[in-house]
Amino acid sequence: MSLELIPLCIATVTPILVADLGLAPAGRRLMVTIRQADWEGERFRAHLKEGVSAGDWMTVGADGTALMDVRLTLETEDGALVYVEYGGRRDFSQIYQGQDAPVYIAPCFETSDERYSWLNKIQAVGKGLAVGGSRVYEIYEVR
Repeated sequence: MSLELIPLCIATVTPILVADLGLAPAGRRLMVTIRQADWEGERFRAHLKEGVSAGDWMTVGADGTALMDVRLTLETEDGALVYVEYGGRRDFSQIYQGQDAPVYIAPCFETSDERYSWLNKIQAVGKGLAVGGSRVYEIYEVR
């Protein structure tokens, strides 16, 4: 049995570092606010819902592995609200060596809008790279 990846969208997410707690028991704690998010695809187009908090509560371990914990609310072009949360990993040790490293994520969606209820049933995966001050992710539905 093999996995099939169906294109869902390109997500452009612009973060702002809000707080760096430094080294805590679980690792280095970073709190990041999501300033902007645009998800553009044939089946799903949405942007960050204005006025709703969105962020990443990231932990970076001693080996440089970043564990992401992102939560945000999107609004589609036709007014549906979609909650998105995703974990992910990034190798920060490469960043410390002057190289960018990709981010690998696994988004899950929740909505009560029947037009987008299919999102409630899928698992998505993505890979993102830095482009300017943003992360640009290719997001796929896994089948």
